[in-house]
Amino acid sequence: MRRGGDIWGRRGGGGVGGQRPLKHGLKGMAARLSVALIVLVICTLSLFSTIGITRPSHRVEVVDANKLWRSANPGGWRPSSAPRSYWPPPPKESNGFLRVRCNGGLNQQRSAICNAVVAARIMNATLVLPELDTNSFWRDESGFPGVYDVEHFIEALRYDIHIVRSLPEVSSKGKTKKMKSYQIRPPRDAPLSWYTTFALEKMKEHSAIYLTPFSHRLAEEIDAPELQRLRCRVNYHALRFKPHIIKLSTEIVDKLRSQGHFMSIHLRFEMDMLAFAGCVDIFTPKEQKILIKYRKENFAEKELVYRERRLIGKCPLTPEEVGLILRSMGFDNTTRIYIAAGELFGGDRFMKPFRTMFPHLENHSTVGPSEKLEENARGLVGSAVDYMVCLLSDIFMPTYDGPSNFANNLLGHRLYYGFRTTIQPNRKALAPIFMDREEGHAADFEDRIRQVMFNSKFGGPHKRVHPESFYTNSWPECFCQMSPKDPADKCPPDNIMETLDGQLQNEESDDLDPSNMSNKSNNSASGSTGD
Repeated sequence: MRRGGDIWGRRGGGGVGGQRPLKHGLKGMAARLSVALIVLVICTLSLFSTIGITRPSHRVEVVDANKLWRSANPGGWRPSSAPRSYWPPPPKESNGFLRVRCNGGLNQQRSAICNAVVAARIMNATLVLPELDTNSFWRDESGFPGVYDVEHFIEALRYDIHIVRSLPEVSSKGKTKKMKSYQIRPPRDAPLSWYTTFALEKMKEHSAIYLTPFSHRLAEEIDAPELQRLRCRVNYHALRFKPHIIKLSTEIVDKLRSQGHFMSIHLRFEMDMLAFAGCVDIFTPKEQKILIKYRKENFAEKELVYRERRLIGKCPLTPEEVGLILRSMGFDNTTRIYIAAGELFGGDRFMKPFRTMFPHLENHSTVGPSEKLEENARGLVGSAVDYMVCLLSDIFMPTYDGPSNFANNLLGHRLYYGFRTTIQPNRKALAPIFMDREEGHAADFEDRIRQVMFNSKFGGPHKRVHPESFYTNSWPECFCQMSPKDPADKCPPDNIMETLDGQLQNEESDDLDPSNMSNKSNNSASGSTGD
């Protein structure tokens, strides 16, 4: 004990006669153990910080940019929007006529057309060829027949609904005139029940109804997989651009691809979007006045603070920011890029840094036979050509995505078109990185960009999570597996179209059968006698 006591005494700084009482030694040891424990915790935290637990910006997945030129891994899935349960053809007699006016840009109109077909199906209505808004922004009178293949649209949906080009003429008091329709403003994101009750009641009362405006007038998330698949049949099969638009788009794609892979970018750095977003501080006082004036004239009054808007990801990426993202991801200055955009706001000073990083920039005016297109470059035809080129490009990158806009629909179409690679910048996650750089704090800038950008799906199948739109991601409703674990994911039979065609022909044959016609006549006569 003396030797042990001496040891404790010496470690404790000595005592009377070279020894300390045992209890004092225990207290000293406890204090020293506490200090040691604290040091151990600090060292452990420091170690974890070093390996990236508290500094996630150092934990960057290394991705070879060259691999992004290939489509994403489908994981055994393939697109399929054919019915997977009994899907009867539309009844010969409908409840009336449905007219809709699809407002907004090309892709907002596109989703509205899909919704109109679904509405016609559940109401057993005859759809009048949808009207496309010809507003002052587009200055385009081409309408549906000027952009889409009408005959193909009607033929592709013959198993789903009846479609006519216009309302029929009716006779009244010896005069023949076009049938009138009862106008209704549908509620936004209306449920299916609104169409099968209120709207249907008005249709039966007036024979024809006119729904206007018709943008976002049917809820996207509906618990009806077959109706969701009908939306995909409309969007990805029935809505086919006119032959001259497809021809022009194909010529542009062929020229771009003749020199290798190419990327398309939807650069949403345009006056309407910048004004809507309230992102004006980076512009000159004169340009700010233009944006503020445009906002007051076109959007609801609301106080918007630029820095706050940017931090929550509401500001479109600038061209320079797009270039910095691509360069950080590993794309070099030989990358060929097709720019899909309207008139960029702010002049060439915003494009110059981007062009310096990536000099091989093209658009539909510089790469194709643009004489006919230039006459309508701002209109629906120009937007349709951009849509097709972006759909067919090896990589697509939107700089601003929102409900039913250009990028929103394209992301969904590329997913359906074989999981083609998309690069989706997370503007909210990127904003502080760019703001740090602007303030002179550029340390680890490219690592931080990569950490955000490589945490992406790149166009592969993935679960739809709000606020992601059905038109952005129709998986799994519009996809199937040949060897599924879940029977609900099984692909429909290869002869599904023959089955639908047989059902349609059987119904038409029943209508023409003399015995059926005789029965209908007898029933009608019986009803008349009864009255």
